[in-house]
Amino acid sequence: MKGFRDRGIISPSKTSTTDTPKSSFISDSSEPGSTDTKFSKPSLWSSFFASAFSVFDIYHKSSSTSQNKAPHIRHSNGWTSPVKTIMAGGTMRRIQERVLGTSKTGISNTTSDIWLLGACYKISQDDSSGNADATNALAAFHRDFSSRILITYRKGFDMIEDSKLTSDVNWGCMLRSSQMLVAQALLYHQLGRSWRKPLDKPLDREYVEILHLFGDSEASAFSIHNLLQAGKAYGLAAGSWVGPYAMCRSWESLARSKREETNLEYQTLPMAVYVVSGCEDGERGGAPVLSIEDAAKHCSEFSKGQEDWTPILLLVPLVLGLDKINPRYIPSLQATFTFPQSLGILGGKPGASTYIVGVQDENAFYLDPHEVQLVVNFSRDDVEANTSSYHCDVVRHIPLDLIDSSLAIGFYCRDKDDFDDFCSLASKLADESNGAPLFTVANSYISSKRDNSEVRDDEDSLGVMTMNDAEGCSNEDDWQLL
Repeated sequence: MKGFRDRGIISPSKTSTTDTPKSSFISDSSEPGSTDTKFSKPSLWSSFFASAFSVFDIYHKSSSTSQNKAPHIRHSNGWTSPVKTIMAGGTMRRIQERVLGTSKTGISNTTSDIWLLGACYKISQDDSSGNADATNALAAFHRDFSSRILITYRKGFDMIEDSKLTSDVNWGCMLRSSQMLVAQALLYHQLGRSWRKPLDKPLDREYVEILHLFGDSEASAFSIHNLLQAGKAYGLAAGSWVGPYAMCRSWESLARSKREETNLEYQTLPMAVYVVSGCEDGERGGAPVLSIEDAAKHCSEFSKGQEDWTPILLLVPLVLGLDKINPRYIPSLQATFTFPQSLGILGGKPGASTYIVGVQDENAFYLDPHEVQLVVNFSRDDVEANTSSYHCDVVRHIPLDLIDSSLAIGFYCRDKDDFDDFCSLASKLADESNGAPLFTVANSYISSKRDNSEVRDDEDSLGVMTMNDAEGCSNEDDWQLL
C-alpha cells in the first residue's frame, strides 16, 4: 500500500504497550512460530459441527411451520431430509468453505503499511526506527481492530414475526455485516475515529447506547427484526439470503421510517442516508454517479428543511465483474481505505458476507459474522455491561481478488467540509483509475449523463454489468441481486 495518502498515519510512539490486548493477534494457530496459517484443527472442526448442527436445527423449526406438505409415504431416517436439502442448496458449499476456505488469520511477515478505515499503521522496519516502532505500530493496529464493533449470528432471540425463527444462523450474514458498518458510522459520529474500547469499566455511555441499538428484538431500532421489516419491498425475508444492493436500500428505508417516528433532536440514526446508485431508478450497476445535488437533497430531507447540510452516510452498492472481481478495480478498492471517511466494505466470498475493514498489499482484513453466539440483553445505560461478544481479537484476512464481485462500500461525512474533501478524493481516484472507476462524482446526475454515455460502450470490457444482467448470471448459491 505504499504510495497511498500519508493522511491518517498513526504514530507508533504514541501507543503505550499497556494497551496491547492480552490475547495474541498474530495468529490463532496453535502451531508455534506461525504468523500466517489457516484455522487450527480444533477450532476448524468445532466451527464445522456448530455450523452443521445449527443448519439442522433451523431446518427442523422452519419445516414445522409448513401447512401444505403431502403425507410421507414411507418412513426414513430423520437425517435424510435435512441432508438432501443441504446438498441440493448452497449450504453445503458454505460449510465446506468454512472448513477448507482460503481465509487466514494473523498478519503476514511484511513491512507494508496497513490501512484500517482511513488510519495508516506503518510497520516498516528501517535503520532509524528498528523493531520497536514496528512492534508498537502492530499493537496500535490491533487495539484499533479489536475496538471495531463485531456483530455475529445470534440464537435465542424473540421470534421474527410469523417465521418462528429464533436465530439467523446460516442466512443472516449480510444483515450482520451491514449492522457492523452502520455501527461503525455511529462510533465515528458519537465518539470519533480515534475512539478505542476502554480496557476498564465503566464503559462509555455512548458506546453502550450504540450497542443497544443493534440488540436482537423489535425494541432495538436497528435489530435484525426491524431491518427485515423495512426491507420487505426489496425482498428481505427471514431465512433468506440477500445481496448488498437490497441491503443498502433496506437501511435507507429503515432510516426513513425511524426519522418519521421522532423529531430531529432525538434521531436514532443522526445522519442522512444516501444510496449512490447507477441511475435514477437505482437499478443500474457499473459505475454509479454520486450527485452532489442529491446528497444535499438527502441532507435537507433528513433535517426536515432546518439545515442545509447534515452528517451523511454514503452507501455505494457495486457489481465489479461476472463470477469474480475484474482485477482493474482492485487498486481503487484498496485506495478507498485510505480515505478518512472510510467505513469499509460489505463483501466476502460468494454466499458468505463479511465486513472488510482494512487492507495490506493484496490482502483484506475483515470481521466475520459467522460465529454463533447467544443473544445478549442489556440496558442502554448499563456502563458495566459485558460487551466482549461484540469484539474480536483474531485478525482474519482474505486475498482481495477472491472476494465476491457484488459488494457495497460505505463512507461517513461529518459535515459539508468533510463531504467536500471526500468528493475531492473520490474524483481524484476516478481520474487515476485507468478507465475503470468504482464511481464518479458530479454536481447532478443529469449533468453526468453525457459523460457516461461516452464510455458506456467500454463497460463490457471492464466486466461491468447492470444489476438486471447480474441477476441472470447469478447462481442460486450466490448473492440475491435485486
